[in-house]
Amino acid sequence: MDRRTDVLVIGGGATGTGIARDLALRGVDVTLVERDGLSSGASGRSHGLLHSGARYAESDAEGALECLEENRILRDIAGECVRETRGLFVQLSADDPAYFAEKRAACEEIGIPVEVLDGDAARAAVPGLADAVERAMWVPDGVVLPSGLVAANAADARDHGARIRPHAPVTSMTLENGRIADVALGGDADETIAPSYVVNAAGAHAGQVAAMAGVTVEMRPTRGVMISVEYGDLEPVLNRCRDPADGDIIVPHDDEVVLGTTSVPVDDPDEYERSDWEIERTVAECATVLPSVEDAEKVRTWWGVRPLYAPEEADRGGRGISRGFHLLDHADPSSAHDSDGVENVVSIVGGKLTTYRAMAEATADLVCDRLGVNAESVTAETELPNAADPARLDALVREFDGQGPTDVDLVSRNGST
Repeated sequence: MDRRTDVLVIGGGATGTGIARDLALRGVDVTLVERDGLSSGASGRSHGLLHSGARYAESDAEGALECLEENRILRDIAGECVRETRGLFVQLSADDPAYFAEKRAACEEIGIPVEVLDGDAARAAVPGLADAVERAMWVPDGVVLPSGLVAANAADARDHGARIRPHAPVTSMTLENGRIADVALGGDADETIAPSYVVNAAGAHAGQVAAMAGVTVEMRPTRGVMISVEYGDLEPVLNRCRDPADGDIIVPHDDEVVLGTTSVPVDDPDEYERSDWEIERTVAECATVLPSVEDAEKVRTWWGVRPLYAPEEADRGGRGISRGFHLLDHADPSSAHDSDGVENVVSIVGGKLTTYRAMAEATADLVCDRLGVNAESVTAETELPNAADPARLDALVREFDGQGPTDVDLVSRNGST
C-alpha cells in the first residue's frame, strides 16, 4: 500500500529541510526524502559564509537587502549554528579604488552598516593582513555551520510531525491525468509515496528530479573548491574588494580558515574533474590578502557544486551576480518553460545558504495556497529548538548522517566537549 502524504519534499539540504519545517509548523503533513545523508549537497559543501549582502550590493540591491534581512533573522533564531564574526572587505594596492567606493555607496544606500578604515587600522584589527591592503570596510558578515543548521531544521520539522528520510533516493515517478500520483523510493526507504503535492528542492540535481516528473528545469551547475588550512585567531570573514574572482573569500573557524573559491561549469553534478590548478590558484589569491595561508598546513580540501538556474545565468551574465532564487510552478507551463504542465509539483532553484529560510517560506506559501491551507509562516520569529545546545546539535547531525566537510572541525570539537 502506498504511504500517503500531503507534501513530499525532495532534497535534504538547507532549503529542503527549511521547507519541511515551515510546512510542518503550519500543520501540513510532510515527508522529506534525501538520497544521501542530510546536507550532503551544496549546503554542507559550501564555504559557510553568512552574507550581509555587501558582496552583491552594487550588482543587485534587492538580493543584497534580502541577504541583510535573512542575516539578521538567522542571528536571532539559529543559535550556535551562526557565529558572529563580522566581515572585512579589503582593497589591495592592485585593486580599483572606484570599485570600493561603489560598493561602500551601495551598502549605505541599502542600509548595510559599514565602517571604513585605512590600511594601518585594518592591519591592527586583523594581524597578518597583507601590507598591500590600502583600506578596508567592516560589514556584518558572519559564519554559518550548515550541518547543524540543516539538522536543527529537520529535527524541528520532525517534532511537528514531519517524516525525515535520509538515504531514500527517488527512483521513479508515476503520472496520471497531469499529476504525480506515486513516487518510488529506493535505498533505506524502499517504499512508494502517494503525495498530494511535490516540492523539488534537489539543488544541482533539480533537473534530473524534474525530468522524472515529466517537466523541465534547466540547471547550469558550477563547481568551486574550498581548502581548509591551519590558521588560528582570525576573527572576521575576509573578502577581497574587487569584481568577484577566484580566491577572494577567507572564512574563519577556530584553528583553521576556509579559503575559497573557483567557478567552473560542470555537466554532471556527481561526476566532474577536480583540478589541482583550482587549489593552487585559490591559495595563491587568498594569500594576497592573508600571506601566511600560502604556507599553512592543508587540513582538507573539497568541492561543492552550485545549483545555478540556467536562464538566470544566461540573462544576468555570470559570476558575481547575486544568486536569486526561482520558484517554478509546473502547473503553469509558461513559468517553467515546460511543454506540458504538471499540476502538483513546484521546483525551487538557485539562491544562497544565507537566504534558505526565505526560499522555504516562499515555497511553503505557494504549496499552502495550492492545498488550501490557511496558515502563515512563523519561521522568521520562531527559534530553532536545540540550536543553542552544541552537543545536542552534533547528536542530531550524526543521527541524520548530516556531516558535510564545511564545518566538520567545529562539529567534531563540539561533540567532544
